[in-house]
Formats: sequence, C-alpha cells, structure tokens
Amino acid sequence: MNLAKLFLKFCVSLCLLTAAAAIASAQSDDEVSSRPYEGELTAKRRMFPEVGVGLRAIKNGSGEKTYVLSSQGLLVFDAKEHKLMTIGSPAAEVPTSKTTTPAAAPGMSFAEDFDVDGAGQIYVADRAANLIVVYSADGNRIKSFHVNAPISVAALPDGEVAVATLRDPNLMEAFDKNGREIRDFGELEEVSSREDLNRYLNSGYLATDARGNIYYAFTYTPEPTVRQYDRNGYASQTIQFTEIEAFAAAQAARKEIERQERKGKQPAFKPITTAIGVVRPTGEVWIALHNRLLRFDKEGYRKATYRLYTPDGTRLDANSIVIEKDRILVGSDPLGVFEFDRPDIKLGQ
Repeated sequence: MNLAKLFLKFCVSLCLLTAAAAIASAQSDDEVSSRPYEGELTAKRRMFPEVGVGLRAIKNGSGEKTYVLSSQGLLVFDAKEHKLMTIGSPAAEVPTSKTTTPAAAPGMSFAEDFDVDGAGQIYVADRAANLIVVYSADGNRIKSFHVNAPISVAALPDGEVAVATLRDPNLMEAFDKNGREIRDFGELEEVSSREDLNRYLNSGYLATDARGNIYYAFTYTPEPTVRQYDRNGYASQTIQFTEIEAFAAAQAARKEIERQERKGKQPAFKPITTAIGVVRPTGEVWIALHNRLLRFDKEGYRKATYRLYTPDGTRLDANSIVIEKDRILVGSDPLGVFEFDRPDIKLGQ
C-alpha cells in the first residue's frame, strides 16, 4: 500500500511539473512574440556621391525634391537625383530667370539645420551668425531674422517657424512670417544641478508632422527622449526609451554628467539621440541612437529596433533620417546618404 501511494504521488507530481513547464513555455513564447522586432538593415545603395564629409541634415520638399545640408552648402536634387542648385556655398549656384535678379546667396557661417515649407521656402538655422535665413524656392535669399544660437528649425503652418536654441530659457521659440517672436515654450528636463550644464544637455532636434505638431528630440538626456507639442506649444505626449538594453548607456551618461559637474568647465558630451524622423501623415516616430534605429507608433510604443549598415557591411551612424512612403534615407557624416527599404512596409507591420 505504501509503495502504491508513493507511486501515485510521484505520478501526480510529474503531471504537475509537466503542466508547469508547458505554461512557462507558453508564457515564454508569448513574451517573445510580443517583443519589438530586432534586426539588421543593410542599405540598398549610396545616394548623391558628392555628399559625405560635413553632412548635417536631409529633408524632403515639394516636387519630389531632396535637400541635403553639408559643408558644401545646401544642395537641392530632383527626383532623378540630378543636382538643381547649391544654396549658401561660397560659389553658390543660383538659377536665374527673366523675373528674378540673379542674387548670389551669401555663404553660410555655420548652418546647423534647415527646413522646407509646403511652398518650397527654405529656413536655415545659421548658428554662428545667430540668424534664421530664409530662401525662396528658387534659391534667392529673401530675408533673415536674429535668433541667439539657433541649432534646429521647423517650418509650421501659416509661415511660422519653430526654433530650438542653446540659450533660451525654454526649449523652443516660435516666430511669425515677419520674424517676430510670438511665443516660447517647452520646459527643460532636470538633468544636471548646474544651470549652464543643464541648458546644454537640453539641446535637441526638431521635426514636424502633417498636422503641424512639433517633435523635440533631446540630444543628450541619458534616456532617449522625444516630446510632442502642438503648434501652439502645448505638450501632448513624451516618448522615452527606458528598456533594459538602454540602462547601461543611461548609467554611463549620468556618471559623465556628474564628472563634468565637478569639473566646472565647458561641457563636452557624446550625443545619445543622434537623429529623428517622423512619418508626416501618421505621426509615427523613428529615432536614431548612432547606428541603432528605433521605431515607435503614434501612441509612443516601441515597435522595432534595427542596426544600420552600408551595402558593404560598414556600421552606419545616423545624424539625419527621412522617412518616406516606402523607403528611409539615412545621412551619416562622413559616409554620406544611404537608401533603405522601409522594413515595416516590407514585413507588413
């Protein structure tokens, strides 16, 4: 009887262990299936062979034009990748017509960023000259207005522009079509107890969507962060990458901040977030952390993470991203501009 009871207990225990293992396996499968897709993206090709060293930003414009800001100036290409003009270089190529005077576009002191509005008007953030310089669609300089240390610019509806700076107490300032400041907005993140250091660590990149929402990507915050604002300056959501794989990098960044707080010298940090791209019709956000590309849906949930490589397998660190309908353009200094298939479209995500 005792042996029979022991055998029965053994059988029951074995059944329970088997059931527990099956449940654990099912849970593990569920976790794997719910994780964001991780993979590698290899570029199809390099575009615009003349663009490389000094590349700062890439943007799209009307008429399927692509604009590339580099040390050569602002280069404008058509849909077949033929260069139409160069704006702002010492020997700027500005087209002429019977209705316009061939005004040579003066060289840019240090163009940090630019944007293009729906009419093709171009706004350049010249950090060294403390100016936002406005060019017409055909490359003629129209006007400029003073902004202290502008580092990023975004065109808004009705001729307004948002500008991110290194000096303003808020993250951004907005200007009307005449260059008059109409509001400033965006609270700083509390990253450092040292005021000057904290302002520097709050610098960032701007992007917009089709509804005029503004996206501010913080360059140096230890946890990669993007805030969304409406065109009037009201914050609507924050996207932050705080998952376990970002923990080590965030801890290292915080230690470096503490070290430089003690030194009291001019801040010098490696960027955490290196580029932002927004799918304009939907508000989906893509951010680059050097050669990692993270995709977030419009609700701020991470959908995928990819590693970026050139066609020959070289690591590609992004400093600019453009998300188009079926492809992604990635800019890298000094490697140039590369074209990728959009993996979410290809995989039907």
